[in-house]
Amino acid sequence: MDKHNGGLFEDEFVIPQPSTSTSPIDAIQAVLPATVDSFPYVLKVEALHRRDYILWVEKNLAGGWTEKNLTPLLADAALVLPPPTPNWRTLARWRKIYIQHGRKLVSLIPKHQAKGNARSRLPPSDELFFEQAVHRYLVGEQPSIASAFQLYSDSIRIENLGVVENSIKTISYMAFYNRIKKLPAYQVMKSRKGSYIADVEFKAIASHKPPSRIMERVEIDHTPLDLLLLDDDLLVPLGRPSLTLLIDAYSHCVVGFNLNFNQPSYESVRNALLSSISKKDYVKNKYPSIEHEWPCYGKPETLVVDNGVEFWSASLAQSCLELGINIQYNPVRKPWLKPMIERMFGIINRKLLEPIPGKTFSNIQEKGDYDPQKDAVMRFSTFLEIFHHWVIDVYHYEPDSRYRYIPIISWQHGNKDAPPAPIIGDDLTKLEVILSLSLHCTHRRGGIQRYHLRYDSDELASYRMNYPDQTRGKRKVLVKLNPRDISYVYVFLEDLGSYIRVPCIDPIGYTKGLSLQEHQINVKLHRDFINEQMDVVSLSKARIYLNDRIKNELIEVRQNIRQRNVKGVNKIAKYRNVGSHAETSIVHELNHPATNEVISKMESASQPEHCDDWDNFTSGLEPY
Repeated sequence: MDKHNGGLFEDEFVIPQPSTSTSPIDAIQAVLPATVDSFPYVLKVEALHRRDYILWVEKNLAGGWTEKNLTPLLADAALVLPPPTPNWRTLARWRKIYIQHGRKLVSLIPKHQAKGNARSRLPPSDELFFEQAVHRYLVGEQPSIASAFQLYSDSIRIENLGVVENSIKTISYMAFYNRIKKLPAYQVMKSRKGSYIADVEFKAIASHKPPSRIMERVEIDHTPLDLLLLDDDLLVPLGRPSLTLLIDAYSHCVVGFNLNFNQPSYESVRNALLSSISKKDYVKNKYPSIEHEWPCYGKPETLVVDNGVEFWSASLAQSCLELGINIQYNPVRKPWLKPMIERMFGIINRKLLEPIPGKTFSNIQEKGDYDPQKDAVMRFSTFLEIFHHWVIDVYHYEPDSRYRYIPIISWQHGNKDAPPAPIIGDDLTKLEVILSLSLHCTHRRGGIQRYHLRYDSDELASYRMNYPDQTRGKRKVLVKLNPRDISYVYVFLEDLGSYIRVPCIDPIGYTKGLSLQEHQINVKLHRDFINEQMDVVSLSKARIYLNDRIKNELIEVRQNIRQRNVKGVNKIAKYRNVGSHAETSIVHELNHPATNEVISKMESASQPEHCDDWDNFTSGLEPY
């Protein structure tokens, strides 16, 4: 066989060679040697015991450190000093070491760690079988030590087949187990669980510079709450709400939040940011039982976010740029650099949610026979009140577990020394516009088209007349869309340096009070079930059908109110935008277009044939 091909399959059966990789400890550069305090108490006592004998003998010795001189002195020393009395050779060795190290007490510490046989007792050829088992143990599948030992034993048995003399002997399971346990823990975890988990467990954890004033650093994040909530009117479970929370890193106070049943999106961030910037004057009127005020508001200087797609949106970047808020992105998979918000979610689940019936469990083993759907008894609006009550009257006035601070006291001190920058006057009026979705749309004849809707007005048409011929139909303009009401947009006119409000061209009132999410669901329904040109009339047909579908669903819910287990309720909650800044029930007035033109067109329109799959209505929607 050709020498280049002779070893083609050789590596497949070669036993792995002993690893020569260096340990992470080899890279450590010592700054100071060990001190006496770094050793256990028992070893420190032994060092003092040795020094006492050395000093006593030095004081009473007349002559050299010989057996003839030391033996009678040690007999006398035993009457004065505590046992055990050392042999004269041992004492002479102690003194020699003590003098060589400049009479430092640490030199007399027993060197127990250097005792024993540091090398393997196995010959190099036998050691290869252990190395092979170690390679089997250090893999991502995380086999057990018993499995690795089985491979070790089997390999040696096969190797010993036909061998009469000098057969290889296996070490015991306990000896194998102890050698595995002596492997460097970092290398074991890195090989079995990956570099990230090993680094989190072993590597140094950095920190950020602590803030010096309130609202200097505000952390934001989302979490699904471990709780099932009920619809206010129908008392059916709506599902687990998603909480978006902002917390001030200086005072640890909650400065804003949003609660809804949708996946995290810019809308969640927008509502929570509005909550943090605005005064909380509504609390006293809406929840008179709350004793204290919620004085925490203002413009964040730095907003600390993770790498969720909603935090990378152009709308958030544009809004924060206009408000003068710096966005700081936390490094991927390093939650310890955003500790306040992570700890706060744990406090909410542990202190607020645990006693509430309907609590869910992230671990199915903890659930047992408990059924959160059956035991859920809290309405959404009731939980909103309890959440406000707990944040304002309990969390803000309760010291942390180590009694380092009380959040509201820290806020009051910080507010007195350096109050946050307020948003007042024109900025407050513009705030909702600034935090709306930022879209760059082409301004052409007919106005602006977005999401299958058209926006135009006389003012916009007049502005359009001033465009030069080479840019006509091509110019992009900045459009601000409120995702909670798409019946109008704000368009920024660069030449005028201001926004104008432009209504949707909607003669039948389809978009009045309609959210962007409801519209996207309607568009999807239209695309799936109605094969004709996209326009607002056909969208109205889809919306009327959808409202009828929801009415039928609500009738079914009322008929099965005792069962409280109806398919699609969570989807309806998402469609109705149930949340802390909107509705608290899926039941509210259904706004049908009522013109004779639409009604006549509806009667002649064909109805969708397969119209029962409500769960599919909200699937596949793109986030915004």
